[in-house]
Amino acid sequence: MTVRRRAAVCAAAGGASLALTFSLGVPASAHGSMTDPVSRVAACYAEGVESPRSVACKAAVAASGKQAFYDWNAVNIANAAGKSKQIIPDGKLCSAANDKYRGLDLPRADWPSTKMSGGSHTFRYKGTAPHKGSFELYITKASYDPAKPLKWSDLEAQPFVKVADPKMENGDYVFQGSVPARSGRHLIYSIWQRSDSPEAFYTCSDVVFGKDGKSGGSTAPAPAASAPTEKKIADGAAKSSVQHQGHGTQTGSGASGAPKTAGAAAGPEVKGVDGTTGQAPDTELAETGGNSNTPYIAIAGAAVLSIGATAVFALGRRRSAAGGR
Repeated sequence: MTVRRRAAVCAAAGGASLALTFSLGVPASAHGSMTDPVSRVAACYAEGVESPRSVACKAAVAASGKQAFYDWNAVNIANAAGKSKQIIPDGKLCSAANDKYRGLDLPRADWPSTKMSGGSHTFRYKGTAPHKGSFELYITKASYDPAKPLKWSDLEAQPFVKVADPKMENGDYVFQGSVPARSGRHLIYSIWQRSDSPEAFYTCSDVVFGKDGKSGGSTAPAPAASAPTEKKIADGAAKSSVQHQGHGTQTGSGASGAPKTAGAAAGPEVKGVDGTTGQAPDTELAETGGNSNTPYIAIAGAAVLSIGATAVFALGRRRSAAGGR
């Protein structure tokens, strides 16, 4: 192989590696949330961010701002790594200690709810960006009071459902579970821990056992929760600020009092539909099948190959010049 051809081959290899870098760096659009039973954030998004119907969702939007609900499928912690109970403080479970979603933590007995009964149930979780991982579902104890901030001790110590990589049907993760017997208003808490990165997602789903759902001092039936339709999801996608073009996220800020997750870095600043600005939620961790190192490994590899190609080309030119003397 001539010097010129060898240099051309190496340069092509460097270019291909750069193309691979860009293909690996394409971000996913979002993540997901529980839709049966309907999560708080999904229920309020389905009601309409601009004018929610229920009193609870109106209060949640007032507390968090509209952008949190256009970003309904990104209640997460980038570097949870299976340590959710250690890094999310009491009273911040529904927001995952992210101040952006603080409205989800409001202690109320009138959140839109899903009718539930003990025994077998088919759970559905909308996966707007599917990832490998496991789901754990916890239910509140019989002593649960929805009018008080949710604490870890309000949940049963062990999940009543734990499943890894459940099947997907029409964009939903679908899996079975046996729901413990309860009466009145309760809450089902889900943790979706990815196995291809340390990122995890969280939901609070308000459920009602019995006919009227009166509990926790409530004097009226619980409003029914509805999951967002595919059209609703598509219509609101343009207003989502979930970009995933930076690295890391923070588990809490401001009033939450939670520290940033170790090793996490804030994403780029983005402007929401309500005019507020803030850090973009996590990032390349949302890339299906990737992890926190994937894009940077790709970039490093491309750089090495490109530098190598340049070096070979330069060496060839020096040899050629030497031979001509």
